[in-house]
Amino acid sequence: MPLSRRDFTARTVLAGAGVALTGTVGALATAPGALAAEDGGRRDEHGRPCEPGYGPLVPDPAGLLALPAGFSYRVITRTGVTTLESGESTPSHHDGTAAFAGHRGTTLLVNNHELKGHRDGWAHPVPLAEGHVYDPAAAGGCTVVEVRRGGEVAEWVGIAGTSTNCAGGATPWDTWLTCEENSDLAGRNGMTKDHGYVFEVDPHDRRANRDPRPVKAFGRYDHEAVVIDPRQGHAYLTEDASGPNGLFYRWTPPRGFRHGRGRLRTLAADAGVLQAAKCIDSSGRFVDDLSRATRTGTVYGVDWVDVPDRDARTVPVRRQFADGAVTRGRKLEGMWWADGGAYFVCSYARAESPGTAHDGQVWFYDPKRRTVRLTVLLGVNADPDAEGGYDGPDNITVSPYGGLVVAEDGSGLQHLFGATDSGRTYPLARNQLNIGTTQEPEYSEFTGVCFSPDGRTLFANIQQPGIMLAVTGPWRRGH
Repeated sequence: MPLSRRDFTARTVLAGAGVALTGTVGALATAPGALAAEDGGRRDEHGRPCEPGYGPLVPDPAGLLALPAGFSYRVITRTGVTTLESGESTPSHHDGTAAFAGHRGTTLLVNNHELKGHRDGWAHPVPLAEGHVYDPAAAGGCTVVEVRRGGEVAEWVGIAGTSTNCAGGATPWDTWLTCEENSDLAGRNGMTKDHGYVFEVDPHDRRANRDPRPVKAFGRYDHEAVVIDPRQGHAYLTEDASGPNGLFYRWTPPRGFRHGRGRLRTLAADAGVLQAAKCIDSSGRFVDDLSRATRTGTVYGVDWVDVPDRDARTVPVRRQFADGAVTRGRKLEGMWWADGGAYFVCSYARAESPGTAHDGQVWFYDPKRRTVRLTVLLGVNADPDAEGGYDGPDNITVSPYGGLVVAEDGSGLQHLFGATDSGRTYPLARNQLNIGTTQEPEYSEFTGVCFSPDGRTLFANIQQPGIMLAVTGPWRRGH
């Protein structure tokens, strides 16, 4: 049922008062370089705001990762250096990651490898592990990394033969949904099967990952991330695409369906209802693109519009809607479920952003009120090569210590940065590989940011050449 203007006005008042975001993150304000700013949070004995975070980043003598004083890192996997149990190299292009509690104190990480196209074009594709291959021509997939007590690491293939595995999402039943950010049909770019799907990977049971089957009910398009509402069972999905810009989707399960390990692969291709978001402002006016919001705290009501042809055999899903039918977002990226809703990233904050000038937004979708609220707004980073500014938010997680942790995929310096409950931002790490060196790529984004189940370790990846890192230190609440 579409939202009436009266209903939406009431919901906007509640969300604007902070009711919608009273959990871990709260109402986040604008980040550095943005259009406005709010103050708040901890104050010293003189009533002055305390600086957020853990202090300035200290250069790493090893030239890999700058961290605040008192923090340290460990390399977990590295392409061309570490190997799988089968003896092949760790695949390259690490991307979306989630951490799960394993047996006897181990931590299991499912790591996407964003490798597009035919596997012959890559030096380190995901190995074609017997029984775990979807399309033998495709280079991408996931590995499962087990970090054992005492520091020993083991790695094996969770799924192979998929394409451009970018982000994804952890499920409430402790599995990983890996998303293909590529929708090539069989016969294109050497592919032998259709791509553009979501697959489930179980880190706990290798046998469950045999004979990979796409979750076609979620649609075929350039998937970025997915989360599952643990109460209602809805899946929310982002699409990183342009020409036209991608969409924010909701999948409603069919009546009587119960989630659980391996259940998604049993769904028929047309099971449930796949819909795209249509936003309206408080005056009832249609919002064509999320980039139109220019102030934090902006709230839009959300209607959901049925997708005509979710498998998109002839027309991509995002092009199946007439102008005015759905709301788009420029580079819809990472997503995380917390506080009863979905935080999701739009990597550009305005449709007219020039070239690679990522700025960025973080939105919160509240399923109870059917509203989205702009919680973080980044301005254009005037000098991406200088310390102090951030741009291009991508992967995201909610910190057990409060606020958000965001992986930067922008121009110049690449950071992990945090945003506190009161909206102030601070650096957590800087990639030093792309600073004054010819041995590594000049550009290498952070990906796969997530915390261990006990909250003591922050995991993140440097996508190129492919490095998984574990960061530990004096974490504290409010940061």
